[in-house]
Amino acid sequence: MSIIQAAGWPIWPLIVCSVLGLALVIERFVSLKANKIVPAKLLDEAIMVSRNGIPGPDVVTQLEQNSLLGAVLATGFRTFNANPKATSEDLRANLEGAGRQAAAKLQRYLGALATIASAAPLLGLLGTVIGMIEIFGSQAGDGMGIVPGGGNPAQLAHGISIALYNTAFGLIIAIPALIFWRYFRARVDEYLLAMEVSTERFARHLLSVRKP
Repeated sequence: MSIIQAAGWPIWPLIVCSVLGLALVIERFVSLKANKIVPAKLLDEAIMVSRNGIPGPDVVTQLEQNSLLGAVLATGFRTFNANPKATSEDLRANLEGAGRQAAAKLQRYLGALATIASAAPLLGLLGTVIGMIEIFGSQAGDGMGIVPGGGNPAQLAHGISIALYNTAFGLIIAIPALIFWRYFRARVDEYLLAMEVSTERFARHLLSVRKP
C-alpha cells in the first residue's frame, strides 16, 4: 500500500487492469476445458446414435447442451430434421455457420486480454512521465534553472525511483497477460482444428445416412 500511495493516481488504472486481467485469465481457464469444448468420445457417440437415421429432437437437444462441439454437431441433425431433402451444400453451410459461432465463443475476451497486455506498459510509462514532470516541476525555481541550493540529489533520486514504480507495475501486468494470451490463442487454434476435422467427418456420415 505504501508503494501504491507513493506512485500516485496513475497507478490506479494499472490496478484495474491487473484485476480485470486476472479475472479474464481465470474465466478462460474455466471455459476452455476440453470436456466443455471437444469431449473425446462425443463424435463417435453422435455417429453411433445416428447409424440408423437422424435421431429425434430430444437426442439433438441433449447433444447440443453437451459441449461446444455438440452444439455444432446438433446443427447437422437439425438440418435434416427440418428438411430431410437438404443438400450437402445446405448441410455444410449450416455447419460452417455453427462453427463460426463456436469460434466466436472460443475467442471471447481474448481481445480484451491482448489489449491489457499492450496497454499496461503504456499506462505505466505514462505514470512515470507524469511523476517525472511533477518531480522536476517541484525542483524548478522562479527562473529557468534550479533554485540555488534548493535541489536535493538524494530526494530527487528517491522521487525518480518512485515514479518508476508505474513502469515496473505496468510490465508486471503486461508480461503475464501476454503469456496467457498466447497460450489461450494456441489452445483455441487447437480446439478449432479438432472441431473442423470432427465436423467434416460428421458431415460425411450424415450424408451417407440420409441416402435412400
